[in-house]
Order: sequence, then structure tokens, then C-alpha cells
Amino acid sequence: MIRIFAGDDRVKAGQEITKLLGEDHETIEGADLTASDLPNIFKGVSLFTDQRHILIRDSLANKQVSDRITDYLDTPHNIILQELKLDKRSALYKALKANKKVEIKEFNLPPNPNTKLVFDIYRTAKRDGKRAITMLEQIKPNQDPIMFFGLLASQAIKDYSQNQGTKEKRTLKELSKLDLQMKSTSIDPWLLIEVCLLRLS
Repeated sequence: MIRIFAGDDRVKAGQEITKLLGEDHETIEGADLTASDLPNIFKGVSLFTDQRHILIRDSLANKQVSDRITDYLDTPHNIILQELKLDKRSALYKALKANKKVEIKEFNLPPNPNTKLVFDIYRTAKRDGKRAITMLEQIKPNQDPIMFFGLLASQAIKDYSQNQGTKEKRTLKELSKLDLQMKSTSIDPWLLIEVCLLRLS
């Protein structure tokens, strides 16, 4: 049987995977697969058991796999494809969803209620860094600094894609410096973020 687990809650998905496949299942990275690997994975036998338990991570983004996956839906093995995202508009998704031999389950993290506030802080920082730091104090206790940085970076990239001006370029440079500092120093990441917010204005 083939199961497809999609979504960004990898912890819950991982618990379900262990429950269904056991602790000692095979794990394969889907990005590395070629079409010639598929017969061995989906049809190949093991010396020790008739049914293999296999986890394949992020395989449907690999065109060599996604183009051929429907050829292997009658696999005798217990296989889970773990995907971060599924395009529900695609012909492949519709074909998999309609097939009784495939089970699709989603594991999504709840939306972060602070996301809008993070974007407000980013926009404020471009005008008034001190005010942005005051706003930051509201969400720091319930926010991970790495996640906060990721949201800042995603908004800056979006801004740059819409308008490749001097201020947008400078913002990206400041955030790339912040990224390097957060990865290479032991200074409190929130302090580094606050300094960066001041520089953005």
C-alpha cells in the first residue's frame, strides 16, 4: 500500500510513520532517485521479508518519480511518501486521490497568530526602528527568533521581487548579515535582531 503524508508538521507525521512502518524502516531521499531506481523500490524483494517498510521523503517534486509513480500503485510493500506540499490542482494529485490503493493524509502546523504582527514589525522597522523593537517585545516570549528571522527574510524577498530599489537591496544585505551573525556567534539572537531592525530604518 502507498500512503502520502503531506504538510509541515513533521513531528506528528513522524510519529504516525513510526507507528505504521516501525522503528527500523528503510528511508530514501526522493530528490536523489531516478526512474531506474523505482522498480527495485516498489517491486524489489528483501532476503529477510516479503513486505518491505519504506519511507520516501520529498519524492513527488522529482519529475522522474512523479511521472512514473502511478505505475507502481500495486506495490506489495508498505510505503509512505512524505511530502512538504501537494499541488491539489495537478493531474497527478487527482489521479492519486481517486485511487483506492492510495491514502492521502495531511499533517499541518496551526497557523502562527504572530505572523501578521511580524510583517507589521518589518514594515515599521523600515520607518522607525525603535518603534519596531517596542512592538517586538510583545511577541518575543512566544516566538522563536529563527522563525521570526525567516518571516522577515521572506517578506524582504517578496518586496525585492516587486521593486528592486536601493532600499530593498539594502534590506536584503542587512538581513544576510543578520543571518550570518545568528549562525556564527553566541550572542543572543534577539539582540542581533533588534540591532538589525534599527539598521533597517
